[in-house]
Amino acid sequence: MRIVRLTLGAILFIGGIVLTLLPGSILLVVGGLMLLSYDWPRARGWLKYSQKTMTTGARKIDRFLLMRRLR
Repeated sequence: MRIVRLTLGAILFIGGIVLTLLPGSILLVVGGLMLLSYDWPRARGWLKYSQKTMTTGARKIDRFLLMRRLR
């Protein structure tokens, strides 16, 4: 089961990076990191960093759109 989880996580992570560079979604990167974080402690740190970065970005976009609407 561990080999399947690592293989699927690596495929999702690499596919997510490719789709991030092309017009696509970064959610595959997060899914791949989530699967890899079960067995690889370094991936857990990357997952926390990416979640924190995406949360910060979403807050900035929300704040920008709210200020734009209030003008």
